[in-house]
Amino acid sequence: MCYYVDQGASRNDVKLRFNIAVNNTGKFYEGVFVNGFEHPNLPIIKNDNAEELAMDYHWGLMPSWAGLKQLDYRKGKLNARIEDLDDKASYRNITQNRCLIIATSYYEWRWLDAKGNKKEKYQIFSQENEIFTFAGLYDSWINPENGQSLNTFTMVTTQANDTMKYIHNHKERMPIMLKLLDEQAWLDAENDINEFAYPNYNAKLLAFKVS
Repeated sequence: MCYYVDQGASRNDVKLRFNIAVNNTGKFYEGVFVNGFEHPNLPIIKNDNAEELAMDYHWGLMPSWAGLKQLDYRKGKLNARIEDLDDKASYRNITQNRCLIIATSYYEWRWLDAKGNKKEKYQIFSQENEIFTFAGLYDSWINPENGQSLNTFTMVTTQANDTMKYIHNHKERMPIMLKLLDEQAWLDAENDINEFAYPNYNAKLLAFKVS
């Protein structure tokens, strides 16, 4: 799974990397060791408007059909298992709502005992580019009390490759880090989503143990 990332790319970095329009007046999230449980508005690129960066989508999916009492539901929807997308109510109607989640690294922990009381922290990067993307899905929810919209996304995960099996040894999962050449393919909802599952799909990553 993946709950902590770095988003160290500046507004201009993102503009150049993706050749995309970036609103200079909107809130642009930039930070290190970003905690997904705080529902940050990481920058994303949506397939319904891939020419402009979206900066108002928060990490942790709130399905459009959810009720007001389910706001805490988002904490359990930071990640979405690719194997569950067609079966879970939260995802099966939004598999066409694809997005690129922009980041510069992410973190995972290797358990050194059966209960995870002792752990080693690892920071993971893309081998291709300092700025990379995760595969994501997005949705919008309307607050029934005030009519305000809440835009959210979730990060899609798959079974771990050999590197991540070693690091994420208690669950053996990893987020889908997209190759540069496949970012547009992910955004195209006509493409079979399961083509991006490991072992058929596997991006090159670098992992370092950190304190």
